[in-house]
Amino acid sequence: MSLLSKSLTESDVMILDAQTLKDLDIFDSNDVEESLYAFCNLTQTEGGAKVLRRRMERPWSEASLIRATQESLSFILSNRQIFTKLPSAYITSRTERYTSDVLPLVTQDSLVEFSLSAFSLWANQDSHYASIVRGVQITSRFIWALQQFLSQPELASSLGELTPLVEEMRTLIAHPKISLASHQPKKSWAWKTLRLDQVFRLHEKEALSRLLQLIFEIDALVAMADVTRNKGFVLPEIQEGSLRVSAEGLVHPFLEKAVANSVELDQRRRLLFLTGPNMAGKTTYLRTFATALYLAHLGMGVPASSFRFVPANRLFSSISLTDDLRSGISYFRAEALRIKAIAHAVAEGHRVIAVMDEPFKGTNVKDAYDASLAILERLAIREDCLFVFSSHLIELSEHLSSSKEIVCCYFEAKEGEGRLRFDYKLRSGVSDQRLGMRVLQEEGVFELLDSP
Repeated sequence: MSLLSKSLTESDVMILDAQTLKDLDIFDSNDVEESLYAFCNLTQTEGGAKVLRRRMERPWSEASLIRATQESLSFILSNRQIFTKLPSAYITSRTERYTSDVLPLVTQDSLVEFSLSAFSLWANQDSHYASIVRGVQITSRFIWALQQFLSQPELASSLGELTPLVEEMRTLIAHPKISLASHQPKKSWAWKTLRLDQVFRLHEKEALSRLLQLIFEIDALVAMADVTRNKGFVLPEIQEGSLRVSAEGLVHPFLEKAVANSVELDQRRRLLFLTGPNMAGKTTYLRTFATALYLAHLGMGVPASSFRFVPANRLFSSISLTDDLRSGISYFRAEALRIKAIAHAVAEGHRVIAVMDEPFKGTNVKDAYDASLAILERLAIREDCLFVFSSHLIELSEHLSSSKEIVCCYFEAKEGEGRLRFDYKLRSGVSDQRLGMRVLQEEGVFELLDSP
């Protein structure tokens, strides 16, 4: 089932808002060299790149659609060589340009009227006629290449999204006027060339446009498969039932020599309360988890040794919030509005997964503590939702231990050679490290301020 072959409903796609797209660097990079879209964009055509972006704007939430994409990627990975026979990016782009160019066109069908108009175009519009000749030749090559691609026996057993795409291609390419066009010689009489031009840009223009779009869909799928293969990603296992995520060896795709961690959230452990000092890895862990989950909903492989999940239909992150001077929104109000957006989705009964990085740091410690505790207690009892909540307020753990739905983990710093060291390993429990003063001392801040 492809984006082209199904009328999508809201329940088919996972909704991500602008803040989540920003936090995960999906399209616009914040503090990394490239966006996730750029990372995944191994497409060969501009049309394929647009399809890939559309997919990344609207990941699947329906398990059957995710499986269909996975099945397509598995087929491509097992039969990668046959997709090298798709029409080249050059031929495809030139065909697309020709079929959309504003060029004179002989529209008459009767022999006499067509012949008169064709002679007039050939005799009086040399530059336009030359463009038409090139367009007809390149489009004939496009059709021939597509016929060769579709004739490969391996495609008879294609799976998932590929099946309807290939079947529709075969139907379109079998149109009599299109199938004969592949036999067009490099040099033809003007009359025959302009007849083919009429076929391509008038009678079968819609069919050619659809063939191009189908190739762009396959181009995007091939790019997703290539990323999965090149990066050594693993295709997740899609499960049924209540919302849960289980992964081993999880890393962020942008990090080299990343330290792998695990995640285990289900309806017995709906909320992960994450503590640890600054720089120890909390925020990276949140981004790693959310990014892998996002890729899984696209139907792609994820950077992990294993990944199992039940699909969600809402993904929220609250990581890189800012105030808004023009709108008069303070940092704390921005935090409150972000929590409200998550709460609204939960209250509507959606399957929500949310990662929240140190909420309520925009207010005093007492308010932050009270607000965090009140939110954590309410989130933990929401069925069919999962949350990761990082905080420096380690005192919260004293009140959370009685909640069986909350699991506590932490990152820590180790001392060595007079400096702090981080291993970025997730541990069970709560951190009691307070290293703010230590970091300031290591950076020589007090020494500078105490100097004469």
